[in-house]
Amino acid sequence: MKKQNIVFIAIAFALAFALAPVTKAAISPQGGPTYPPPNESVSDSPEGENLPVITIHSAGNILRGKTGSFVLDMKPALAFGGMYVNFSVSGTAVAGVDYVPFLSPAYIGQSGYGVISFATMPDPRGSSNRQAYSVVVTLKPGAGYFIGEAKSALIWIKPAQ
Repeated sequence: MKKQNIVFIAIAFALAFALAPVTKAAISPQGGPTYPPPNESVSDSPEGENLPVITIHSAGNILRGKTGSFVLDMKPALAFGGMYVNFSVSGTAVAGVDYVPFLSPAYIGQSGYGVISFATMPDPRGSSNRQAYSVVVTLKPGAGYFIGEAKSALIWIKPAQ
Protein backbone atom coordinates (compact mmCIF):
# COMPACT_ATOMS: atom_id res chain seq x y z
CA MET A 1 0.00 0.00 0.00
CA LYS A 2 2.84 2.42 0.82
CA LYS A 3 4.47 1.86 -2.59
CA GLN A 4 1.18 2.68 -4.29
CA ASN A 5 0.94 5.90 -2.26
CA ILE A 6 4.48 6.91 -3.20
CA VAL A 7 3.80 6.26 -6.88
CA PHE A 8 0.53 8.21 -6.69
CA ILE A 9 2.25 11.16 -4.99
CA ALA A 10 5.07 11.14 -7.56
CA ILE A 11 2.58 11.11 -10.44
CA ALA A 12 0.55 13.89 -8.81
CA PHE A 13 3.63 16.11 -8.42
CA ALA A 14 4.75 15.44 -11.98
CA LEU A 15 1.28 16.25 -13.29
CA ALA A 16 1.09 19.44 -11.20
CA PHE A 17 4.39 20.64 -12.58
CA ALA A 18 3.40 19.63 -16.13
CA LEU A 19 0.23 21.72 -15.91
CA ALA A 20 1.91 24.72 -14.31
CA PRO A 21 5.54 24.75 -15.48
CA VAL A 22 7.97 26.85 -13.50
CA THR A 23 10.82 28.35 -15.45
CA LYS A 24 13.67 30.32 -14.02
CA ALA A 25 15.30 31.72 -17.13
CA ALA A 26 18.10 34.17 -16.56
CA ILE A 27 19.74 36.56 -18.97
CA SER A 28 23.52 36.69 -19.06
CA PRO A 29 25.42 40.00 -19.38
CA GLN A 30 26.04 39.08 -23.04
CA GLY A 31 22.27 39.18 -23.63
CA GLY A 32 21.54 35.47 -24.07
CA PRO A 33 20.36 32.69 -21.82
CA THR A 34 22.87 31.40 -19.28
CA TYR A 35 22.63 27.84 -20.64
CA PRO A 36 24.09 26.46 -22.76
CA PRO A 37 27.36 27.99 -21.54
CA PRO A 38 28.38 31.19 -23.37
CA ASN A 39 31.23 29.48 -25.26
CA GLU A 40 29.09 26.52 -26.26
CA SER A 41 25.93 26.81 -28.30
CA VAL A 42 23.31 24.09 -28.55
CA SER A 43 24.09 23.69 -32.25
CA ASP A 44 27.80 23.04 -31.47
CA SER A 45 27.10 19.55 -30.16
CA PRO A 46 29.01 16.75 -31.95
CA GLU A 47 26.14 15.59 -34.15
CA GLY A 48 24.62 19.07 -34.50
CA GLU A 49 21.62 18.04 -32.40
CA ASN A 50 19.79 20.34 -30.00
CA LEU A 51 20.45 19.18 -26.46
CA PRO A 52 17.78 19.60 -23.79
CA VAL A 53 18.35 21.65 -20.62
CA ILE A 54 17.58 19.90 -17.32
CA THR A 55 16.55 21.75 -14.13
CA ILE A 56 15.43 20.55 -10.69
CA HIS A 57 12.91 21.91 -8.19
CA SER A 58 11.79 20.87 -4.73
CA ALA A 59 8.17 19.85 -4.17
CA GLY A 60 8.44 21.37 -0.67
CA ASN A 61 9.60 20.58 2.85
CA ILE A 62 8.19 17.50 4.57
CA LEU A 63 7.50 16.11 8.01
CA ARG A 64 9.46 13.10 9.21
CA GLY A 65 7.67 9.89 8.23
CA LYS A 66 6.43 11.36 4.93
CA THR A 67 7.67 11.17 1.34
CA GLY A 68 9.64 13.98 -0.27
CA SER A 69 9.98 14.69 -3.98
CA PHE A 70 12.25 16.55 -6.33
CA VAL A 71 10.89 17.34 -9.80
CA LEU A 72 13.12 17.26 -12.87
CA ASP A 73 12.21 19.42 -15.86
CA MET A 74 13.67 18.90 -19.35
CA LYS A 75 13.25 21.58 -22.02
CA PRO A 76 12.59 20.75 -24.77
CA ALA A 77 11.08 17.35 -24.04
CA LEU A 78 12.37 14.53 -26.21
CA ALA A 79 9.86 13.44 -28.84
CA PHE A 80 10.91 9.79 -28.78
CA GLY A 81 11.74 8.34 -25.37
CA GLY A 82 13.24 9.75 -22.22
CA MET A 83 16.64 10.33 -20.67
CA TYR A 84 18.64 9.38 -17.59
CA VAL A 85 20.12 12.25 -15.57
CA ASN A 86 22.98 11.98 -13.07
CA PHE A 87 22.72 13.58 -9.63
CA SER A 88 24.37 13.59 -6.22
CA VAL A 89 22.80 13.83 -2.76
CA SER A 90 24.13 15.90 0.13
CA GLY A 91 22.85 17.87 3.12
CA THR A 92 22.69 17.40 6.89
CA ALA A 93 20.30 14.43 6.72
CA VAL A 94 22.00 11.02 6.74
CA ALA A 95 21.05 8.34 4.20
CA GLY A 96 19.86 5.22 5.99
CA VAL A 97 19.23 7.16 9.21
CA ASP A 98 16.96 10.06 8.21
CA TYR A 99 15.76 8.81 4.82
CA VAL A 100 15.81 5.70 2.68
CA PRO A 101 18.84 6.03 0.36
CA PHE A 102 18.17 6.70 -3.31
CA LEU A 103 20.52 6.21 -6.23
CA SER A 104 21.51 8.09 -9.36
CA PRO A 105 20.58 8.30 -12.22
CA ALA A 106 16.99 9.50 -12.39
CA TYR A 107 14.73 8.99 -15.39
CA ILE A 108 12.94 11.82 -17.21
CA GLY A 109 10.11 10.55 -19.37
CA GLN A 110 8.90 11.59 -22.80
CA SER A 111 6.73 14.27 -21.14
CA GLY A 112 9.88 16.12 -20.11
CA TYR A 113 9.28 15.58 -16.39
CA GLY A 114 10.72 13.17 -13.86
CA VAL A 115 10.42 12.72 -10.10
CA ILE A 116 13.02 11.72 -7.53
CA SER A 117 11.04 10.56 -4.49
CA PHE A 118 12.41 9.46 -1.13
CA ALA A 119 10.85 8.21 2.10
CA THR A 120 11.89 9.60 5.47
CA MET A 121 12.43 7.40 8.51
CA PRO A 122 11.55 7.81 12.21
CA ASP A 123 14.22 9.79 14.08
CA PRO A 124 16.54 7.32 15.85
CA ARG A 125 17.99 10.17 17.93
CA GLY A 126 14.93 10.25 20.21
CA SER A 127 11.89 12.46 20.62
CA SER A 128 13.83 15.17 22.47
CA ASN A 129 15.73 15.99 19.26
CA ARG A 130 13.50 18.47 17.41
CA GLN A 131 15.99 19.39 14.69
CA ALA A 132 15.28 19.68 10.96
CA TYR A 133 17.70 18.02 8.51
CA SER A 134 18.36 18.98 4.89
CA VAL A 135 18.47 16.88 1.73
CA VAL A 136 20.07 18.53 -1.32
CA VAL A 137 19.99 16.98 -4.79
CA THR A 138 22.45 18.45 -7.31
CA LEU A 139 22.35 17.62 -11.01
CA LYS A 140 25.59 16.34 -12.52
CA PRO A 141 26.79 16.61 -16.14
CA GLY A 142 26.09 13.75 -18.51
CA ALA A 143 25.93 12.87 -22.17
CA GLY A 144 23.06 14.32 -24.15
CA TYR A 145 21.97 17.22 -21.93
CA PHE A 146 22.94 20.55 -20.41
CA ILE A 147 22.29 21.46 -16.77
CA GLY A 148 20.13 24.56 -16.32
CA GLU A 149 20.49 27.33 -13.79
CA ALA A 150 18.32 25.54 -11.21
CA LYS A 151 20.90 22.77 -10.82
CA SER A 152 20.19 21.88 -7.18
CA ALA A 153 17.17 21.80 -4.88
CA LEU A 154 16.70 21.56 -1.12
CA ILE A 155 14.13 19.82 1.07
CA TRP A 156 14.04 20.10 4.86
CA ILE A 157 12.93 17.03 6.81
CA LYS A 158 11.11 18.58 9.76
CA PRO A 159 10.42 16.84 13.09
CA ALA A 160 7.12 14.97 13.32
CA GLN A 161 4.38 16.86 15.10
